[in-house]
Amino acid sequence: MEPLEFADLPEAALLLVDTPPILYFLEGHPRLGPRFRPLFEAHATGRLRFAVTTITVAEVLTGPLRVGDEGLARRYRAILDSWQPVALDADIAESAARLRASLRLKLADAIQAASALATGAAALVTHDRDFSRLRSLRVIS
Repeated sequence: MEPLEFADLPEAALLLVDTPPILYFLEGHPRLGPRFRPLFEAHATGRLRFAVTTITVAEVLTGPLRVGDEGLARRYRAILDSWQPVALDADIAESAARLRASLRLKLADAIQAASALATGAAALVTHDRDFSRLRSLRVIS
């Protein structure tokens, strides 16, 4: 697996991070956690800034809540709250609908992409191949 390419991003670039990379990192996925670790390390040093959608917040918290681990859910929420939140509003919803109609993206993926575009993110970080059709936004995966 090739390393992620993000060295050319400007200092303090904003990245919208999709759910899977966050879960791989937080849960220590043996193969994919290390793939995304350099991004999280760059964020920890202040080189990059992260944004997350409210969809990602819901998706990340589902696992701990499903097994009744309120403490882990609180820890995850604290991490997510330290990043720039992107709430779904009518403009992002319309942009997502346009992306969904033109690129046949799943709704959650279209919302992630539309949110990244709305915030002026330098890139969308994901592990989802459905974004390969997206040309209006850099995708790091």
